[in-house]
Amino acid sequence: MRSVVLVVALSLPLPAFAAGAKEIKASVYSCSEIAQIIRQNKKVFVRVGFGGRSFRYPPAQCSMGEKRTSTSFRDAGGKQCILDYACVFDPASPYNFP
Repeated sequence: MRSVVLVVALSLPLPAFAAGAKEIKASVYSCSEIAQIIRQNKKVFVRVGFGGRSFRYPPAQCSMGEKRTSTSFRDAGGKQCILDYACVFDPASPYNFP
């Protein structure tokens, strides 16, 4: 049972969860290039190591059950990127309860 919970928890940040989003790898682009891609495509899934983050631009367009927050990750050069328009799972949202 614990294995099933672990598999489900690790599979949440999949691109299928962010359907219709362009997928890019953070290890390929610089911080400024990632920010520009997000602005141009409006909906982007940034692959960061094993998981990833979903970004939408402008920030007010997060889906129901998500909240807007800032997030950080490393780019191709190892520089710390801090973006303020990440859409992440909101456990307090009434849309996330069955």
